[in-house]
Amino acid sequence: MNKFYLKNYIILVVVLLVELLDTSAQNFARIKDNTITLDNGTISRELKLEKEKHGLVSNSFLLNENDVEFVVPGSEEFYFVLNGKPMNGKDKWEFIGSEKIDDKTGGNGICIYLRNSDEHVELGITYLLYPDLPVIRKKIEFNNIGTKELRIESLDIERLRYAGTGSGTHCWILNDYARQKSLGQFEGNWYDPVVIIHQVDRSRGIFLGNEAPGVMKRTTAFLEPQLITAGLTHINQNFGFRKYLQPGESWESTWVFSGLYCNSDDPNKVLNTAVNDFVRRHLECRINKVEKMPVFVYNTWQPFRHNINEEMLFELVDAAADCGIEEFIIDDGWQESYGDWGINKDKFPNGLKPIFDYIKSKGMKPGVWISIAAAEAKSNVFKEHPEWLVRGTDGKPINLHADHDKMYKWETYSMCMTTGWKDYIKNVILNLVEEHGLEYIKADFAAVTGAYTTIKTRSGCHAKTHSHRDRNESLLEMYQATWQLFDELHEAAPHLFIDCTFETMGDVQLIDLDMCKHADGNWLSNFYQKSPLGALRVRQMGWWRSPTIPAATMVIGNQMLDDPNFMYSFKSLAGTLPIVLGDPRKLSKEQRTEIRQIADWLKLMQKKHDFMTYRQDLPGFGEPQEGHWDGFQRINTETKSGGIIGVFKQNSNVNERWITINYLDKKTKYKVVTAATENVVAEGTGEEFRVKGFKADFKDEFQGELYEVTETGR
Repeated sequence: MNKFYLKNYIILVVVLLVELLDTSAQNFARIKDNTITLDNGTISRELKLEKEKHGLVSNSFLLNENDVEFVVPGSEEFYFVLNGKPMNGKDKWEFIGSEKIDDKTGGNGICIYLRNSDEHVELGITYLLYPDLPVIRKKIEFNNIGTKELRIESLDIERLRYAGTGSGTHCWILNDYARQKSLGQFEGNWYDPVVIIHQVDRSRGIFLGNEAPGVMKRTTAFLEPQLITAGLTHINQNFGFRKYLQPGESWESTWVFSGLYCNSDDPNKVLNTAVNDFVRRHLECRINKVEKMPVFVYNTWQPFRHNINEEMLFELVDAAADCGIEEFIIDDGWQESYGDWGINKDKFPNGLKPIFDYIKSKGMKPGVWISIAAAEAKSNVFKEHPEWLVRGTDGKPINLHADHDKMYKWETYSMCMTTGWKDYIKNVILNLVEEHGLEYIKADFAAVTGAYTTIKTRSGCHAKTHSHRDRNESLLEMYQATWQLFDELHEAAPHLFIDCTFETMGDVQLIDLDMCKHADGNWLSNFYQKSPLGALRVRQMGWWRSPTIPAATMVIGNQMLDDPNFMYSFKSLAGTLPIVLGDPRKLSKEQRTEIRQIADWLKLMQKKHDFMTYRQDLPGFGEPQEGHWDGFQRINTETKSGGIIGVFKQNSNVNERWITINYLDKKTKYKVVTAATENVVAEGTGEEFRVKGFKADFKDEFQGELYEVTETGR
């Protein structure tokens, strides 16, 4: 029996019990008469079931401490197009019932069930709240209760009318990871996992989080008067969402979340607090499940590219180990072909296992680069399984990675993750795990759409024989099949670190919250410039993407170990996941020792403070720029034990700056110590470091320092 029908039999009982939801301190939802109240003590939202007019609307959304309304009563709550007909919460919906909902991270709330008999569709709308956070998470489940196919498009999972200032000079929209400001009407894209709509004249704002994958997310503000939305792409966009439901079928949307803040003229504050705390505590990011989070990784791509071999790698392993590297990644060039992924016997006559064993003997974890959705025309899998190929509009195989079907000098095509290819490539990777001891993969190249394509309709899959009906339906399904691949790999090989690159995500320097739930990291960039410019670009990327995105997931290439100014880059990389390239064989014994000192210090700091789980803006410093100072802090806000700080002078004419620190315990005593030394810079309470801080005196044009902040007593 269909699960929606099954629910209907028990829902009459459940709806009576739901009135008792507020008898427990951890029950954040209650229903009385035709009003549903969501309230965790910090934030509250009132939904109205319009029994006479039918429908479900938001009547109130506010912070309990403030009691000032954030939304216009009667906000339509959701929107989608069903078989070409626009529908929202104000349409004719019959209230079926509700049930209490929990998740394993402490979320608590309710699912509201609605039915539209005319259109033969039922909805289950889930709302989750979390202890002490001003955040409400939401998704929608659709069920086809009719006898004909349903087509769902243009889904706004959250749809509210913002009270007060609309589009104008008094309302900022912080987009592009909530780091850039815009005014007026706004339609966001794949770079908007979080958007903040900040009312300058009221010192308050709403933030909208979008957990849709890659290019499928859409967040808007003021396309209609006071309207704000978050959900999946609309059908008129390049990557328009579509889902077909056959009779009896169900489908769940991706998640969104919304939240409020007030009494603040700095919208970045909510990124560093409520948003960051919600993502870290409740989003179940894969990086937070890694038993031993890496702090120093090496990759062979530059300067060697494909020109690697067994003898060279043994030499590189020795040199990398001397530098304190923890994970050693062999990039492109180890394989015989994309697709089959056999080992190139000319370069590696003994296979990879002897090299992997040697890497492990040096205390490092071995990894390889692999393109998870590409196959060369010469490969056996390409010839034997043409039914797995991604097809273009003309039905012919295509390469999603670029605007042409020849990548480098090889004729390469994309394989569709919604087919048997997913299980095939999973088994290829697991074979490397089981037979060779693989512990890290850099998963690369396009899986849904290309980062370098100028023809954006060259995306998704037009094959007629795959699980998806058409190209628009394939887009979300291809992302989710990729996430399923990662989940199944983690289940079979729990210690495998998966680095999902921006190329697999589908656009340059792209990372998002949905990816973070399934992959451990993301190779975000290829910055080839030497320090100090390369170091600046690393810090800029770290600032742009955090604190919305967990900093430990950010794998920022390509700073070189053998760069004469590498230590400036190394300290810059400490703001994210430090990964380095270059030829460590060129380094002197003294240089290797200097690098190892900082590497060992970072390992000690991770063991002591778990700093990799955290990152916040450094007070008084903004986006890293030439001619300025910048910095970051990575303070453990749960234990309050301390953490690390990075401070950088990028060709500034100012030689001194005072550094203050947020998020320490006010009454606890701390000291600040320079990295890898016993040099105490300052001592004081957490409150003293917040108000006064300590002074940095940098004489060089380009200078960076790392510091430990550690508690000394209470």
